[in-house]
Amino acid sequence: MEPLAESTIRASFANCSKGEAKRLALPGKLTEVAWGDLDFLGWRDPKAVNNGYVVVPRADGPVGLALVATSGRIKQSMCAFCLTTHGTGDVALFGARRVGAAGKLGNTVGTYLCADLACSLYVRGLRKPAVPNPKESLSTEERAQRMLANLNRFADEVLTD
Repeated sequence: MEPLAESTIRASFANCSKGEAKRLALPGKLTEVAWGDLDFLGWRDPKAVNNGYVVVPRADGPVGLALVATSGRIKQSMCAFCLTTHGTGDVALFGARRVGAAGKLGNTVGTYLCADLACSLYVRGLRKPAVPNPKESLSTEERAQRMLANLNRFADEVLTD
């Protein structure tokens, strides 16, 4: 992923107000982000632990999505983006408000994701899940492409009014 400036990240958010995008906590120092290891930027808000954010590189520019995790424990589940299987507490149900009139009516799209939103690191083997995953015949690049396709399908749902 190409490095993004703070202003680009904040301006990319499609499903929250400009004020909300201005106030959201960014993932630490952007100069310290390992951009080359990422296929998308994802992080949790340390001050509002139920809030998560993803910024997806798309053909027409990056799209940011504000997410909200619901509380609750599941025994074992799989991330819908990277297809990594995790144990208790390492997968969370995230919801994203739809854009436009649908979002103003409270319509959301939800999916189960890695609780730390570090899908790129799991796909690349830079972070290991607590639960061993079965071996795949796909290359790392093919797994990354599959993850981005899953993420873009989710983004398409959120961006549909």
